[in-house]
Amino acid sequence: MAMGLVLVQQYQRIVVQKFGTFVGTKGSGLHFLIPFVFHGIKVDLRERVTRVPTQKYITADNVVVDMDFVIYYRVMEAMAERAVLEVQNFELAVVNLAFATLRAVIGATTLSDALAERERIRDALQVRMDEVTERWGVKISQVEINEIDPPPGVKAAMEREKSAEAIKTAEITESEGARQSQINRAEGEKQSAILTAEGERQSNILQAEGDQQAAVLRAQGFSEALERINSVASTADGRTMSLQYFETLKSLGESPSTKWIFPMEFTSMLGNFLGMGASQGNGDGKSN
Repeated sequence: MAMGLVLVQQYQRIVVQKFGTFVGTKGSGLHFLIPFVFHGIKVDLRERVTRVPTQKYITADNVVVDMDFVIYYRVMEAMAERAVLEVQNFELAVVNLAFATLRAVIGATTLSDALAERERIRDALQVRMDEVTERWGVKISQVEINEIDPPPGVKAAMEREKSAEAIKTAEITESEGARQSQINRAEGEKQSAILTAEGERQSNILQAEGDQQAAVLRAQGFSEALERINSVASTADGRTMSLQYFETLKSLGESPSTKWIFPMEFTSMLGNFLGMGASQGNGDGKSN
């Protein structure tokens, strides 16, 4: 540099000033700068990794937690001069900005949310820092939270709460299983009763249908018997009917009864029979 020769690596840029006034940046290679007239400052463009030491932060519900995180950042090539002209020490500025930004983010978040939503906190921290570091020519590539450590008393309370929640969940699951088992048994009994009732109903229907068919068949048989009797009776003459009446009288005479009631038709039929007998006798006399 004293001789005016400056070697710039591929991952570097040199910010050139003439008599203290910025005149431009130069890329990698060997450059000659006139001593006492030009002055150059090298800027490393590679990504830097800085672990922010553990600090205490207060959450929205007034719980003090210990947190540490890692920042990945780099100087943007198109804005390399800002890292020299806009801030005295951009690395220290980025670390201090990270402290302040994280305090603001954690201060608006409860402990439970901080433990459950690390990704949201990380993204919020990265966005807020990136908005500020842009004026320094620095880009925040990534932020990773390593640990969120609450006080021992809070840890013990959280463990008890988790244990109680686990017991509660187990009891709910067990009761739900018992309830579902009872429902299944009741449903099974209901279906069994329905099937039994349906079976009985079908049995009764079949029995009633059988009785109905039997009655119909008996009625048909009785009707056919009456028709046959009527058919035979219609061909019988008066004498045959009279003989049937005499057979009936014979049966009555064998009974212990001493009184009988005869219908009017019986006397008329008997008169016909006697008339036929007399006419037959007269005919025989004449023939004799």
